Amino acid sequence: MVMTTFPDVATAQAAAEGIIAQRLGACVKQLAPCTSTYRWQSSIESEQEVPLLIATCALRYPALEQYIQTRHPYQVPEIVAWPLEQALPAYADWVAQETGETPNV
Repeated sequence: MVMTTFPDVATAQAAAEGIIAQRLGACVKQLAPCTSTYRWQSSIESEQEVPLLIATCALRYPALEQYIQTRHPYQVPEIVAWPLEQALPAYADWVAQETGETPNV
C-alpha cells in the first residue's frame, strides 16, 4: 500500500489515471481533501492536499515511486509505503494480476 498527496483534485486525478493506465497500481483511492501542517524551509506551513492510497505489489513500487516523483509538482513529494500483513486472498490475487506481477488468466 502506497500513500502520496497532491495539491489539488485535478493533479491527483491525473496521477491516479496514469498509475492505473501504466499498471503501477491496481486501484487508486482519492480521498477527501485534507489540511497538512508541516515545517518547510524553517517555516510552518498549512496547505490543502488530496491524498491518494494506491494498492500495488512490491515489485511495482520502484516504478510507481519514479512515476510519482517525475510528475509531482512538489520538490519533495510525500511517498510512503507499507507492506500489508493480511488481505483477502482474492483481492491480493487481483492486485497482482492488475499490476502484472502474475499473468492475467
